[in-house]
Order: sequence, then C-alpha cells, then structure tokens
Amino acid sequence: MIIDLSHLIVDGMPVFPGDEETVLHHSRRFEKDHYNNHQLSINMHAGTHIDGPMHLTDSNIYLNELPLETFIGEGCLLDVSAEPTIHYKEEYEHIIQPHQIVLLYTGHSKHFGDAGYFTDYPVLTLEFAKLLVRKQVKMIGMDTPSPDNHPFDIHKYLFNHGMPIAENLTNLDQLLNVKSFEVIALPLHIKSDSSLARVIARLP
Repeated sequence: MIIDLSHLIVDGMPVFPGDEETVLHHSRRFEKDHYNNHQLSINMHAGTHIDGPMHLTDSNIYLNELPLETFIGEGCLLDVSAEPTIHYKEEYEHIIQPHQIVLLYTGHSKHFGDAGYFTDYPVLTLEFAKLLVRKQVKMIGMDTPSPDNHPFDIHKYLFNHGMPIAENLTNLDQLLNVKSFEVIALPLHIKSDSSLARVIARLP
C-alpha cells in the first residue's frame, strides 16, 4: 500500500508570503495544436518540497548533490497534533531509531489554503532538534510550512548538521496506526538549493 504525502500542484497553489506565485498553464491543446502540453512556473518552496542546506546557510552544496539514500528510509511518525510547540520528550529517545526519516503529524495540513496556514503553525524547539541530530535522523518532515519562524534558527541548526527538511506534507493522519513504513521523498534532479518533491509512504 502506498500513501501519497504530497499536495497536488495546481495553478495558483498557495505559496509562502513573499514567494513567487505558481503558474500552471495549459499551453498547447489537442483540439488546436494536435497535442497537449503544460508550462509550469514555480519556486522550489511551493507545495510539498525539500529544503536543502543552501537554502538558509552559506553552504555551496546543491540539493541534488546529497546522496539519494538521504531521501529514502525507514519512517517514524510522531503524533504531535495536540502541541503548539514541539518539545523534546524522553519517550522519543526510544521511539526514534538511528537513521530514520522522522515525520511530524501536527494536523496543520487541513489549513492548507487558509489565510493563517503560513503564519500560525507549530514549531520545533532547539532541544527537539538536537535529539534529531543526536539520533542521526536522515531527514525531518512535517505537515507545516516550516519547523520555525524568523530568524529560522532551527532550519540553520539542522542544515549545519546536514539534515534536509521536508515541508508542507499532507495525509500524515493515515499513518497514525501504522506500525512500520518506508518513506520515499525524492527531490527533482535539479541544481537548486531546494526542490519540489513527491513524498510517499510505502507500507509492507
């Protein structure tokens, strides 16, 4: 079984305030041109995407230069849906295993498209981020637009430890009662700081 954790890319899809709008144009039509084609103009942080270290640090490593193994691995879901701030908990020491891809279910994806989606969302504490680094987590993913707010210290801390961040996930509630799953979160093969991604969970 496969669960899609990605938002659909559509014309006018919501973007982080200040980012360029998404434009998906049906540029050629079969009835007129005898074939169909679409033209997409989109920034790499629209919809479901993966942030790489270059995004908010002075790193010169493009996302496509990270090993592909970074984006595929055993998943671990934490249900943090009742928490406005995601704190460290001792129980996470046993739940999170080394080298997993950790996903945070906050329930915030239900607000995707609402005015407050990009301004009022749960954030991570530094102590929690340190746990992820200590566990050598491959990647952290969440159903929110960001793990933090300006000045984005959590972003920078994770990037400085080589950890990419998958943002704007959805459908994480479908993993709440799943005992084990694999995450496949492949970015485009693109020379960029970050990338759009099709993120899925594959169940045994």
